[in-house]
Amino acid sequence: MTLALTPGRTPWGAYLRRALWRLVLALTGGLRVTGTLPEGGCIIVANHASHADTVALLAALPAARRPVAAAAADYWFASTWRRLAACTLVAALPVHRGERGAYDALLAAATPVLRRGDVVVVFPEGTRSTDGTLGDFRSGAARLARDLGVPVVPVALVGTGEVLPKGGRLHPRAIEVRIGEAVVDADCADLRAAVLELRDAPTAAPAASSRTWRLVSRRAAARTLLPLSFLWGLAEALSWPVVAEMYLVLWVVALPRRVLPAACAVAAGSVVGVLLHAALVRHGVELPLPLTTPRMAETAAGHLTGGGSGILHQALDGIPVKVYAAEAGRSDISLPALALWTALERGLRILGVGVVLTALSTALHPVLRRHYAGYLLVVLPVFVLALRAVLSSWS
Repeated sequence: MTLALTPGRTPWGAYLRRALWRLVLALTGGLRVTGTLPEGGCIIVANHASHADTVALLAALPAARRPVAAAAADYWFASTWRRLAACTLVAALPVHRGERGAYDALLAAATPVLRRGDVVVVFPEGTRSTDGTLGDFRSGAARLARDLGVPVVPVALVGTGEVLPKGGRLHPRAIEVRIGEAVVDADCADLRAAVLELRDAPTAAPAASSRTWRLVSRRAAARTLLPLSFLWGLAEALSWPVVAEMYLVLWVVALPRRVLPAACAVAAGSVVGVLLHAALVRHGVELPLPLTTPRMAETAAGHLTGGGSGILHQALDGIPVKVYAAEAGRSDISLPALALWTALERGLRILGVGVVLTALSTALHPVLRRHYAGYLLVVLPVFVLALRAVLSSWS
């Protein structure tokens, strides 16, 4: 049996861990959670097939309940790096498997957590399954529940063994966390049967989705997403009047796991576009710059007098990057220096937006699936108003 606890009384660490692991799972296939926890302190028992089990539980359970994750002392605390990961990313407390007095240590560590109404996670199999079968449950969880007078909640983890099998490599796919009904005074056999029934139950039909979401998500899932993302970033750096990040906002948030790859492609296209634009201007080719003002050009030229690092101002000043590209072409900045500073600026800005959009689209995914058309009807006017405000401020 393994147990992990977080000794802190404030939940901020739990919120950070939940956000981190939700982001990770969004990038590796997504997470679906069914069922809810009872009020008050409770013990969760779950099947154990992967290190991804801990990640899935920390991402799925309410952060306000300060869920804790499992960490066997003989594995997770055997080295400095594993101990650091267990304490920071998992908030784990070591429990020594099979040693005399292990239950007393478990009881002492779990008592304050459960008394304050939080959640303790126990993996009763004691180790990860290698073939997908559910092993026998050890008695610690049931005994702990009886001694402290708290319920036990069976939870089934579906897909974690395929995502990160024991001794294997990462294989992205969706994970499902199925939370069952709380059980009082249950024995090991009853708890094992409850987890097995949850795990082997047929997967419920996916939530209803709108026609608009289905159309957009198919485009986001297509192999053409990355080339189109690159071309959007390229076009915006040349002449296209819609900022690069709007491609992510409009089309890619339908599938959260595709946002960051698309952001990387948009950033790459933007860097290439800036260099191409500057080179064309140096050869006497002036590209149209719609929705820009002379004051923007004057300001960008002033920023670039000190060299290519001046393009860093573009991240926050509202001037389109194509204006900086054109002014860089009129200056004596070397293209390698321009490439370096542009990659830094565009990478930090666009990937930063991608990280935020991934988190938001993951949290709002059920709503976006059903109301994507409404989302677009809100986003587009906001973009138009923001664009007018920027143009007005630089007129």
